[in-house]
Amino acid sequence: MADDPATPVDLMRALTRAERLLARRVGAVLATEGLTVEAWRVLCRLADGQGHPMSEVSTEESLPPGTLTKIVDQLVDQNLVHRRIDPFDRRRIRAYLTPRGRREHERVDALVRAELTGIIDDAALTGQLVGLVARLDPRRRPVRAG
Repeated sequence: MADDPATPVDLMRALTRAERLLARRVGAVLATEGLTVEAWRVLCRLADGQGHPMSEVSTEESLPPGTLTKIVDQLVDQNLVHRRIDPFDRRRIRAYLTPRGRREHERVDALVRAELTGIIDDAALTGQLVGLVARLDPRRRPVRAG
């Protein structure tokens, strides 16, 4: 029945299916630009210009450290990302977008946003998902909606 409360497995299945469908749509756009979904997520994480420790990017983007290193190596080879030693903790490496990486991120992000028009424009839906993430992991900082 439609009024029955969802079970935990219903929620997990719905979220998994939504993530896969979204990744498929975004991935199709990114493939034409020579990027993977994972590489695009790294570019998006670095787009704030602050530079982020590799360990933080790995955690926040749910990428194993070895996988992240390979992705960042490829982005460095494409002159989209560069690494620097953290000025406050020389044991840490921070990743930054290059000027070319910033331009490429803006261009590709516009293509992805165009593909998802009508989905990401739904503030109520986005708010519900952000709220769900906050409820599932209240210790983490809020996820940016949009």
